[in-house]
Amino acid sequence: MSIAATRAATEHELVELAREASAAVEALLADAIARVRARVMVEGHVVGRLFDREQRATHGLAWLATNVEAVRQLAAYAERMVQEGTFGEIEEHLVRIGIGECIAQIIGGIPMSQGELVRPMDLGLSAAQVAARFNPGVEGLVASGNTAERRARLVELMRASHGATVGICGLDDTLESIREEMRRFADSEVVSHAQGWHRTNSYIPMEIINHMAELGVFGLTIPEDFGGMGLGKESMCVVSEELSRGYIGVGSLGTRSEIAAELILGGGTAEQKAKWLPKIAFGEVLPTAVFTEPNTGSDLASLKTRAVREGDVYKVYGNKTWITHPVRADLMTLLVRTNPKEKGYRGLSMLLAEKPRGDDKNPFPVAGMTGTEIEVLGYRGMKEYEIAFDGFEVKAENLLGGVEGLGFKQLMQTFESARIQTAARAIGVAQAAMEQAMDYAQNRVQFGTQIVNFPRVSDKIAMMATEIMIARQLTYHAAREKDSGRRCDLEAGMAKLFGARVAWAAADNAVQIHGGNGFALEFPVSRILCDARILNIFEGAAEIQAQVIARRLLDGTN
Repeated sequence: MSIAATRAATEHELVELAREASAAVEALLADAIARVRARVMVEGHVVGRLFDREQRATHGLAWLATNVEAVRQLAAYAERMVQEGTFGEIEEHLVRIGIGECIAQIIGGIPMSQGELVRPMDLGLSAAQVAARFNPGVEGLVASGNTAERRARLVELMRASHGATVGICGLDDTLESIREEMRRFADSEVVSHAQGWHRTNSYIPMEIINHMAELGVFGLTIPEDFGGMGLGKESMCVVSEELSRGYIGVGSLGTRSEIAAELILGGGTAEQKAKWLPKIAFGEVLPTAVFTEPNTGSDLASLKTRAVREGDVYKVYGNKTWITHPVRADLMTLLVRTNPKEKGYRGLSMLLAEKPRGDDKNPFPVAGMTGTEIEVLGYRGMKEYEIAFDGFEVKAENLLGGVEGLGFKQLMQTFESARIQTAARAIGVAQAAMEQAMDYAQNRVQFGTQIVNFPRVSDKIAMMATEIMIARQLTYHAAREKDSGRRCDLEAGMAKLFGARVAWAAADNAVQIHGGNGFALEFPVSRILCDARILNIFEGAAEIQAQVIARRLLDGTN
């Protein structure tokens, strides 16, 4: 048999085994769902107090489902790449290590955080029940997957390829061109300055923002009729990933425009769309999201900031916190309570609140609005603020959709895209951490050799590459589901949940590879560690994300 024929046979065998592995873990997930439902449901309905009491099981179920989805997407990736003839040795190692590790964790314990593992017994599954789902072929795939030899070979191939980004095959020509353009921009205008912006807590220069506008970053998914590029969410992933690889602040500038555009597209009047979308697309208007309140966090039903209608204006009173980039923003998507008699979500409305740009000396040069900067560990370049409103005026015509009481529904429509975009940012941060780790490990010599030659170092890099690749497959799958018009809150939640954990793990391990130098402010990896930490908190903390995923699984609406 020729080398090509042998290779083809190996690829076919892997695709078949990956399908079997996917079917096995899906069956195991069904077993787990049935067990957990028995704990938290009464007469076919989830009981809130039981759901909360069983958080370890319910949240653990979400993590199990995420690992199962990872196996499914790795199998799908392998099949696509084999069909396209682009499934090389690097891709094979990534898939084998990834599937092997995901299933090994399902069997032995999935890390929900550094100190929390969820094991089958937590979900009511016995070792015998778990073992019964895996045939000898799948067991062999797991046993030969995440091995020391395979990890070492993967890193060897990565070093030889002179590029740390792996596992991104499968994009069409347009998306590949966008990726290359964004990477060139990040490398030439962002990477060398990011550490300085971080250490001095400086704003990302307007020249950078203007260049991003010229590249179309702010109008990616806005329809062409409104001056945008009319692309899908998959393009948003490519752009967010590459810009966040340069610096998370730059990658996150597009988030505000994406959220505002999504709100206006989904809930705005024809006049509001015509007025605001072209300005957002061209970068003429910089938006910011103003949702969160002190002591409220994810509990938006308890929101207290109120807007009182007086003639042609609303007057806003209350406090908001953790507002990103508000000083230089021109437009706030402002969530308020317009009906104080209506408790919970029904009394909420969204305002398109115009404001003048400020600066460090005069942050909010407008009546009825003041703010205090919140100093933060990372995620700098835009600055975080707590804002107080005391009679701040918003034109009544800027009520999103022209009808009160729709604010929460309008906001909910943006959650899928926001979480997909956050997952893409997490991939970029993780990628940056891995590149720093690889570069340092190849240049640092200890005991007469490059430290990348030590197995504990190369193992870390191999697992970074594998987990980044898994996160990428989950995220792009969610984006494709969104672009197809299908509900994808489950897929988006899994991508965000997994991606945030991967970013933190990659940054933490990159610091470890740097040793003491990783703790020094002069090394970029110290910044990347700080930036990575926020990803598990915003756009739905990991615990909230797991709660949402579990609820969907148990309600049977997935």
